[in-house]
Amino acid sequence: MNRPVEVPDDQHRRPEGCTDATVEAVGKVSEALEWIERARGRLYDFHQMMGRADFLFGDAADALEAAGHTAEAAALRDEVVGRNVLDGRWTFQVVEEFEDCYYQPVRAAEQRVRDALMGGRRHVFEAELKERRRKVGRLGHESRPPA
Repeated sequence: MNRPVEVPDDQHRRPEGCTDATVEAVGKVSEALEWIERARGRLYDFHQMMGRADFLFGDAADALEAAGHTAEAAALRDEVVGRNVLDGRWTFQVVEEFEDCYYQPVRAAEQRVRDALMGGRRHVFEAELKERRRKVGRLGHESRPPA
């Protein structure tokens, strides 16, 4: 049986001389990026949902036509199928613009802050929070996975 590991790994320890205020501030930068990651996921959800809906409208137009409703089928094809979701844009273009205009620069800024202040280490704030909240020596509260 593996023994519990009671020492945090070096990748999650604050650099020498790093203050509590710096760890907390960098933690906020990381938290903000995590919210952007969530928003980005929703954007990809939107992208895929709109694409699926467009194909469903196409299927619906085919079904209307097969049921003898040619005018309604033609109207769906003309007005809805393949329509832009924003002025001149399908959702893939919205995703690409978000990636280029916002997401990549924000990730780079977060990385620069971590590199400059945490030696590139990730989740130092959370690692320290874990150490304060876990029960040392208790099963299921190990500092890290066994080596």
